[in-house]
Amino acid sequence: MARGQPRKDDEEVMKKELAICGTRLTVGIAVLGSLLTSIPLFAHHAFQAEFDDKKAVHLVGKVTKMEWINPHAWIHIDVTDADGKVTSWMVECGSPNIMLRRGFTKESLEFGTVLTVDGYQAKNGSNRANGSSVTFRDGRRLFVGGSNPDIPAEQRQ
Repeated sequence: MARGQPRKDDEEVMKKELAICGTRLTVGIAVLGSLLTSIPLFAHHAFQAEFDDKKAVHLVGKVTKMEWINPHAWIHIDVTDADGKVTSWMVECGSPNIMLRRGFTKESLEFGTVLTVDGYQAKNGSNRANGSSVTFRDGRRLFVGGSNPDIPAEQRQ
């Protein structure tokens, strides 16, 4: 046998080791891929996880900000009570795609727009709500929820 040449037994061992490494790499990539694709599922939540369907809210206020972000759009409003105290609320809506299909555009809720929002308060009592519907001053009413119990049958996904 020439010097520096691997023996036949050594070649077989190397082939087996390479096969094992290849299998481990394939399994590792598959596991990593599964984990990465499941992350958005963990980030999303069900209505019941965060909001209380027994804590209905009826808010009248002015839009301070509209966020068109996934997985939920958010309407920020300032609500003024009878004493003049202003409380800021965040209202969770459906996804931007759902909002667009229901008639909202980025211009629908400009800063200062007065709205009436019906929905459900967060379980922790914070000034966050899952919006059910938004009513404009002119009487137009749009359903904004994506996961709350008030979703009309024709709009269920």
